[in-house]
Amino acid sequence: MTLKHWNSYRRITALLLMVCLLMGCARSEDLPEHTSTMETTISQDYEVYQKDSIDAQNTFEELCDRLFRENIIDSSLTLHYTLADPAAYGITEYPITYGDFSLETMTENLQTMKEEQALLGAIPIELLTEPQQLTYRILNTHYETELAMEGMELYYQPLAPTIGIQAQLPILLAEYPFYNKKDIEDYLILLAQTDEYFTQILDFEKEKSAAGLFMTDDCLKQVLDSCDAYILTPERSFLSDTFTERLAALPDLTEEEIKEYTERNRKVLEEDFIPAYKLLSEGLGKLQGTGTNEQGMCYYPKGKEYYEYLVQSSTGMTYTSIDDLKDAIQKQMNKDLISISKIMEEHPDLLDQLTSYTPLEQSPEQILDSLISQIGKDFPELPQCTYNIKYVPETLESSLSPAFYLVPPMDRYQDNTIYINQASTSQDHQFFTLAHEGYPGHLYQNVYFMSQSTQNIRNLLSSPSYSEGWATYVENYSYTLDNGLDPNLAQVLAHNTSCSIAIHAMLDLYINYYGWSKEQVQEYLETYYRLDDNTADILYTTLIASPANYLEYYVGYLEIIQMKEKAEKKLKENFNLKEFHTFLLDIGPAPFTVIQPYFNTWLMTFSS
Repeated sequence: MTLKHWNSYRRITALLLMVCLLMGCARSEDLPEHTSTMETTISQDYEVYQKDSIDAQNTFEELCDRLFRENIIDSSLTLHYTLADPAAYGITEYPITYGDFSLETMTENLQTMKEEQALLGAIPIELLTEPQQLTYRILNTHYETELAMEGMELYYQPLAPTIGIQAQLPILLAEYPFYNKKDIEDYLILLAQTDEYFTQILDFEKEKSAAGLFMTDDCLKQVLDSCDAYILTPERSFLSDTFTERLAALPDLTEEEIKEYTERNRKVLEEDFIPAYKLLSEGLGKLQGTGTNEQGMCYYPKGKEYYEYLVQSSTGMTYTSIDDLKDAIQKQMNKDLISISKIMEEHPDLLDQLTSYTPLEQSPEQILDSLISQIGKDFPELPQCTYNIKYVPETLESSLSPAFYLVPPMDRYQDNTIYINQASTSQDHQFFTLAHEGYPGHLYQNVYFMSQSTQNIRNLLSSPSYSEGWATYVENYSYTLDNGLDPNLAQVLAHNTSCSIAIHAMLDLYINYYGWSKEQVQEYLETYYRLDDNTADILYTTLIASPANYLEYYVGYLEIIQMKEKAEKKLKENFNLKEFHTFLLDIGPAPFTVIQPYFNTWLMTFSS
């Protein structure tokens, strides 16, 4: 029971207790004549309270339902990746669109957020149900965070080497599911709009350039390289292959229909999709050299302020300042390094194993089956679901992440897809990568969340650091499982992985907030970690191109392990890892500023 809910309960209990005390102080024959009137008044107060609660709860549900319907149709990709059957949710009319990408739209959206937050604020949170209160807090925190970027819209970076729109859009199109013929029609209409969509993005980049906020030339080169991967003939495009595969999965298509759809897809690729990448590439190329800042975000006029917003938006952290976050990262890094040193001192033979250990020779399916069988003792049971392992096309390996999981529609959460990039995911790390992407990582967490009875709007409220923090946390946990490694070696590797992500997170802060130069990064890495200048160059360029990206992973991981350590310290022998995991999974994706008070309440409940 939460504190807010307890207040409501206490108010009703106080009224009933008052009646009992008054009744106990007098015999029935001594009661004054107006007693019945007093009882009637109390009853009326209770009924009014009940009516107010029902009204507030209904108003909140109506607001959430409206927000869900309005926001989900802004983008056909959002709609189709969130709902397999929109009609089942009363959504029958919607535009086929990538959405409107412009500075004007961003400004309008912020004004709309203000209006929506005002409507939310008019609803008394104490009258809502417990699940509604959680959604209320998540929604309100979302508004407060996103409104902090007002006046800095041009600082937004839609394009980036591996996580930008130009890199991820083709995969989203390739995985666009066909459940019926209408989905095929919608897809082809959407695909044909790619050139218009990229024109909007290019116009936005031109405005960034005019304002002196365009990307560095190093970053631009990587973005252009990623565009080149899609400037192919339709016959060589992986979008042709995946389109054919999706058509084949629909049983009611005739051979003639398949032939017709295939030809239409080839034509759209030739006339709209491939030209869209050419247009974007050529347009961006003309902006080369217009960037005014080759260093971190903080060197832009409002860069430090925007970075503070970006960190909070990406992480939802409980740390009150960047300085506090930096200290927390450094503290955890020190703990990991001390642990590595201690284990190595106790087991000097591990030094040879670090360079010669042999990973499990198992397929991804075998690894996932092994993970499923091992995690039952520490994680709640998951509903029945399936997964499909796919591999990043060779032409895209250099421009996409080592591995990624595609979140399924909320009404078909049983169907899951994991992509593996064979060029950057080594066999010796595949067990841990699949723990991150699959069980008990992204796949497990998303299926668990979507299988629970939650409000639809929560499927649109992104909390990236919860999601990536959870996946990073359970990846670290997977080193404790039977993974084919010596347990001591596995712990060394776990602490080393934690340190590696921490270095990225720390340098993100140093470069983008504290203003470190490339030379300072080189000195730091060489002095403390004996890493060469080439590594420093790559890290420097990467962290400038995607500020706060690594913080999503590490800060979420840090928040979770600190909650776990606090629970272990307070509950001692009563601490149960499965119950801790169930708490985090039940609360679902949310900013850690929202999760923390619920965690404290959970902790008090178990310690009492």
